[in-house]
Amino acid sequence: MNAKVVEQSRTITTELVLPNDTNPHGTMFGGSLLSVMDKCASICARRHAGRVSVTAAIDSVEFHEPLRLGDVLRVEAWVNRAFTSSMEIEVLVSSEDMHSRELKQANRAFFTFVAIDRNGRPVAVPALRPETKEEERRYTQAGMRREIRLYLSGRLKLKDAPLVREDLIATLQSRNL
Repeated sequence: MNAKVVEQSRTITTELVLPNDTNPHGTMFGGSLLSVMDKCASICARRHAGRVSVTAAIDSVEFHEPLRLGDVLRVEAWVNRAFTSSMEIEVLVSSEDMHSRELKQANRAFFTFVAIDRNGRPVAVPALRPETKEEERRYTQAGMRREIRLYLSGRLKLKDAPLVREDLIATLQSRNL
């Protein structure tokens, strides 16, 4: 299976915040926003894997700015790293000023998708080949986030987490948990 580059699966979509998406304050429901982000990430994962992929986890959902009724959203997703059958997809949401066309970052999250076969079983995905320094940074950080996620869920022993082992040990030793 040939490695792919980020641009082969990058996905950008545009959405309009409508009344049905908002709460009594006129801002977008977090769940509505996550649905839009999940769909964009799903398309990105499917492009990378070349097959149906399902959401396995959503990490680090950050709500920086409220999105208001009538806002135009730009939702962008790209693969940070591919593992055996899973992929970390970063999703960035910006609101677009329709007059100046300037984008203001509003939200960000990391989604983990798993490629599946017709029976719903995980299948291998192509590796990701970073091309820029920024992509290399995201690639490395994705590996670290994965180790932390697996460690916290009990699916990875600290001794088997080479990317974050020393940092986690130091943090755990310095805290009175």
